[in-house]
Amino acid sequence: MSALPYRPCAGVMLVNRDGHVFVGQRLDTTLEAWQMPQGGIDPGEDALTAAVRELGEETGIAPEHVELLAAPDRDFTYDLPPELIGKVWKGKWRGQTQRWFLFRFLGQDPDVNIATKHPEFRAWRWIDPDDLPRLIVPFKRALYQDVLAALRPHLGASPSR
Repeated sequence: MSALPYRPCAGVMLVNRDGHVFVGQRLDTTLEAWQMPQGGIDPGEDALTAAVRELGEETGIAPEHVELLAAPDRDFTYDLPPELIGKVWKGKWRGQTQRWFLFRFLGQDPDVNIATKHPEFRAWRWIDPDDLPRLIVPFKRALYQDVLAALRPHLGASPSR
């Protein structure tokens, strides 16, 4: 396992006007697994561009409906559980190294459309940020606690206009 590299990834914490965070329920599991939008960074792509692209691919939210509030100056890493190594991502990665971004959602709920070209979520909702670690799959719980701690000071920030 330790010989495998980490998959470079970008993640998005999307907060609405009420201070709630977007989560989607994954299509590829029967678990009650909810997560924030995230995905791989393509070769030659920077993390912010990947985050905006992944947000659109997974939620249908257009770039004009979000505004960047914060981005921690560090990466967050997690390892897959041993039983998943070799089964996900074609066995190429041992986990992910993620760069996270906090965006304010400037649109309305009808601007969210998870029925995208390659859907990843079966349902979505806005939740209290404190509920994030409880809703994520257990092997990502510590990662979500770390991301939440890093972004919490910015959750009440106003979009710059």
